[in-house]
Amino acid sequence: MKAPECVNLILIETSTSLCSVALSQGGKVKAYRESTEPRAQASLCAPYIKEVMEEGGIGIQDLDGVCVSAGPGSYTGLRVGVSSAKGLCFGAGIPLYAMSTTQVLAQMGKGEDVDYIIPMIDARRMEVYTTVYKADTMEQLSEIEAKVIDERSFREYLDNSRVLFIGDGAQKCSELLASPSSRFIQCCPSARYMAEIAQGLYLEGKSVDMAYFEPFYLKDFIATVSKKKL
Repeated sequence: MKAPECVNLILIETSTSLCSVALSQGGKVKAYRESTEPRAQASLCAPYIKEVMEEGGIGIQDLDGVCVSAGPGSYTGLRVGVSSAKGLCFGAGIPLYAMSTTQVLAQMGKGEDVDYIIPMIDARRMEVYTTVYKADTMEQLSEIEAKVIDERSFREYLDNSRVLFIGDGAQKCSELLASPSSRFIQCCPSARYMAEIAQGLYLEGKSVDMAYFEPFYLKDFIATVSKKKL
């Protein structure tokens, strides 16, 4: 195994509307790309991987692994990210690592002056994919779930603690969850915040089985039929 400071990892985040890819070395981001165009994961993921490697001055032979944000989130986005990660790992003969999208969002809120961080990934209407993290330890306190938000949601935290709601589902819930102790950051998860966790997964040898690994959809994909006449 390489010295920790020399470990090169590709980080891929495509779980929501934006696509982002980063190259980390020793747990620090060396190169980064993020789309400004929504839902362009399929066209941008592979070029971004090539660009961050070129900027970092490394080739395929220098990579030690790929880490992908595994969901929950967009069905199509997750398929693109995981397929890209698997293809790169298979071609280069390197391990695949994965973390939940809620972990990525929790990392984005790390360092904020709050007691709890609650990631919110937009689903339909007033539904979000969510869980709760303790801000000082980053410990996940509940299972990831699809939750319909109302005025009673998370009151056990809001009544006694400072809470950060973060993600692309945060803003739509802000009116229902507004309190003197709540804060809201509307954002998409970003690959540049995956570096620290990905480095830890590599050093602990916690890769996933490339053949059987699938994204964490949480809910089954529902196909819809277009109402437009052909």
